[in-house]
Amino acid sequence: MSMNTSDRWISMSAVALAAGLLTFDVGCQPGGALEDQFVNLSAEACPLDAAPADLSLSLKDMNGVDVALASFKGKVILLNFWATWCGPCKAEIPHFIELQNQYADDLQILGISVDDTPEDVKPYAKEYKMNYPVLIGLHREDVELAYGPFFGIPQSFVISRDGRICRKHAGIATKEQFEQEIKALL
Repeated sequence: MSMNTSDRWISMSAVALAAGLLTFDVGCQPGGALEDQFVNLSAEACPLDAAPADLSLSLKDMNGVDVALASFKGKVILLNFWATWCGPCKAEIPHFIELQNQYADDLQILGISVDDTPEDVKPYAKEYKMNYPVLIGLHREDVELAYGPFFGIPQSFVISRDGRICRKHAGIATKEQFEQEIKALL
């Protein structure tokens, strides 16, 4: 039995949400396991063996304009895979807006909507006042192959100025986590 892309994303997101809910109350409390892991990050901003990000990809934005990921090389890139129906994704968007404003000269946040059409994304991006490029990943298995596999969303990648994947977040992360990782690469 073959699942279509939308069914696969829904299934994967349900699993990720359930796993996130099981750990959220314990791990995200001040002094909890996730915070301890966050505070004790290696002094190394990017692991020496960090894999290169596939910046050769080009996607259409919500207005149909081609956007080449390589055009952002030289900046720190926060690549976020999300969907309009994803609650944890909605929770991260205000933080991304703040970070994009705060580090605009050195950071580029890119949101890749994994299974929404441009018609679905446009009013959503307007409502949430998303101030960073929103790209369309619907039917783009090449993008998932380059950065996945994904077993849920959100999925975020912090990419160094020289194009290496320094951090990956499977599930929701805090603004403070992203900011510490970004600042370490500036």
